[in-house]
Amino acid sequence: MSTQTPVSYKAIEFAARTSFGRLASYLAWQWRDIAAAEDALSDALLKALEVWSVSGIPDSPDAWLLTVAKRQLLQVARHDKVRSDPALTILLEGDEAMVETSALPDARLKLMFVCAHPAIDEKIRIPLMLQTVLGLQVADMAPALMLSPTTLAQRLVRAKQKIRDTQIRFEEPSVDELPDRLSCVLECIYGAFGLSLDAIDGAETRITDLYDEAIYLCKIVCELLPAEPEAKGLFALMTFCSARRAARRDAQGNFIPLAEHDLSKWDKEAIVHADQVLWSASQHKKPGPFQLEAAVQSAHCHCLFTGQTPWKSIAHLYQQINAYFPTQGSLVAGAVAMGEAGEVQAGLVQLERMDADLSKTFQAWWVAKAYLLSLQGEESFALADHAYQIAIGLSNQEKIKVYLEGIRKTLK
Repeated sequence: MSTQTPVSYKAIEFAARTSFGRLASYLAWQWRDIAAAEDALSDALLKALEVWSVSGIPDSPDAWLLTVAKRQLLQVARHDKVRSDPALTILLEGDEAMVETSALPDARLKLMFVCAHPAIDEKIRIPLMLQTVLGLQVADMAPALMLSPTTLAQRLVRAKQKIRDTQIRFEEPSVDELPDRLSCVLECIYGAFGLSLDAIDGAETRITDLYDEAIYLCKIVCELLPAEPEAKGLFALMTFCSARRAARRDAQGNFIPLAEHDLSKWDKEAIVHADQVLWSASQHKKPGPFQLEAAVQSAHCHCLFTGQTPWKSIAHLYQQINAYFPTQGSLVAGAVAMGEAGEVQAGLVQLERMDADLSKTFQAWWVAKAYLLSLQGEESFALADHAYQIAIGLSNQEKIKVYLEGIRKTLK
């Protein structure tokens, strides 16, 4: 048993990391209760820790977990006399066929559209999707959402209770309803992608698989809704970012900023493909934030072909984004683009006009301010150094702290 226990633990850890969101989505879709589905699956994982160490890992771990979780749900329902429909026994049939990975992504997308229901508070829809459908932990999401883990956890609990108590329908939305919910689903997919690229310390192994999963889910959305240009825009945006992934870290895993990338490591084919997808999206004549963000990344990537970064064009694109679809991130990025285009003071002014409370805790804001101050010359180095110190204190990634400390040394 001593030799089997570590193996079973690793198998359970892998299942929790890669299958929890997918299986919980499937159970929630059938059971109409997100919290109950998550609890049952958590119990199944604990049961697996007990059983697999003795009997070994089953041929289909996902099917095993799904079966145990379903039985738990049925037992609770029968005990509480909440549901008495004999049709519930169908939940125990065909488990192995039900967990085929080729079938479940559709169920996950359906649940994502359910989480985008207009009756659910708009502010909680995306974290609800990220946790329930994609399996992220509250601690992984909270920093990106600029919330405390406690606050976010409380909001998620309330949202799940509302779904259960108000009996928000789990049926797939009609075609007419999809456009109103699509932007939220795309934001969730992009959020998962971004978190997988820049995982906080300690979360890397938990969410690394989200990178490919986010791209795959976006592909499905593009196929299901070919007339929606924003889906194509998001796919192009993620493809541009993916094309540069190999150049983001050195051999020791240290962070390398975009301006210092080894361009030979960029995937030229992927960049060309992303440009084609973005062009296809533009033909719909319905510009949106993801298409504009993709256009920014396209401009960055064309440094591979021209040897120069068109900062004036990038600054102009951010002006459009911030005029119609502003976010804290785009405002900060736009300010940096202004500085790179020679309008340093205008960039600093844009930063100062942002929400003062957010600027106190938003690490990217302090990095941008420090960088723009450094562009003003030696007379502003002391102020830049101070801003970098604050940014380092707010960072939740050791590699980023090391990089920023390196920049500080150049200001001495």
